[in-house]
Amino acid sequence: MLKIEELFAQAREKGASDIHIASGRAPVVRLHGELTYLNDNDDVVSNSHDMLFAMLTSEQSEFFKQSLDLDFAYTSTDNYRYRGNLFMQYRGGVNGVFRLIPDTIPELHDLGLPPAVKNFTDLHQGLVLVTGPMGSGKTTTLASMVNLINRNRADHILTIEDPIEYIHKNLRGVVNQREVRIHTKSYTAALRSALREDPDVIMVGELRDLETISLALTAAETGHLVFGTLHTTDAVGTVNRIIDVFPPGEQNKVRIMLAESLKGVLSQQLIPRSDKQGMVVAAELLINTSALANMIRDNKTFQIPSIIQSGKAKSGMCMMDDSIMDLLKNGVISPQKAYAFAQDKTQFRQFLKEENNG
Repeated sequence: MLKIEELFAQAREKGASDIHIASGRAPVVRLHGELTYLNDNDDVVSNSHDMLFAMLTSEQSEFFKQSLDLDFAYTSTDNYRYRGNLFMQYRGGVNGVFRLIPDTIPELHDLGLPPAVKNFTDLHQGLVLVTGPMGSGKTTTLASMVNLINRNRADHILTIEDPIEYIHKNLRGVVNQREVRIHTKSYTAALRSALREDPDVIMVGELRDLETISLALTAAETGHLVFGTLHTTDAVGTVNRIIDVFPPGEQNKVRIMLAESLKGVLSQQLIPRSDKQGMVVAAELLINTSALANMIRDNKTFQIPSIIQSGKAKSGMCMMDDSIMDLLKNGVISPQKAYAFAQDKTQFRQFLKEENNG
């Protein structure tokens, strides 16, 4: 009989990022961005319900029975951590998908991000947004930034997560981590109370609705350094998303607040390497300037790419497609992957033609 922790150990040894568990099917892992079977044998999961429910607390089991979905974190007996999601589906009943969390928090300079990202960890107030699709490494980037602040500053760092993935020790700073549904009822409730908990830095796992975004803006405006994530793919979409979530009558006020409090946007995605040795990050970096603040106030966010282009040399800003092009020209990713992940695909077509002709 297959055991969940044995499957986790095999997936970790293989270098997988995720593992999928379902009844009547052999376990599947995501390796270098693509799905493949965990093993070459024919072992299948006979009863995913019993295997998966054995991992849960009674409260988690009851929550799943009520909602039919569950996000949670799991620590194995060998002290590795996993972010899990259970869900019901037509074929096979209860399925589970688990993200394998590294056992140590990576150093920020090892992530392959633009060097100017480190400057965000020197800030003492304002809003920093890390964005990208699911599975793009946002949580790891945030954890690395929080870890750097924790090492260098005697700050009170408060994180609100769903679920908690990386565990932070108290180093020079004091870190309090709160998990939604375990330590607080919601992101909104935790953020509202955070302002009374003497934080210097607040990390919000996801800015998912109007009230959460509004509270994050207020916290940033009142002298706190706030890190948060969105599922947007670039700087323009991120700024517009923050503003558009509010009713039209409030958007002018929000533009003024955002122009003052936004310190930067880091948008990232993970692209499979051409040597099949994992994934590499491509990033877009926007850093607030007086010109950007004016654009936000004047509702001219479509001009943000010009700010990024003009800020390359002076501030270290970069466009997503420029990051992808650098990876392509350095042979780190293939022309096919560059074309697939690019936003403006026009400039990448010639590389596809050259490879096909070659």
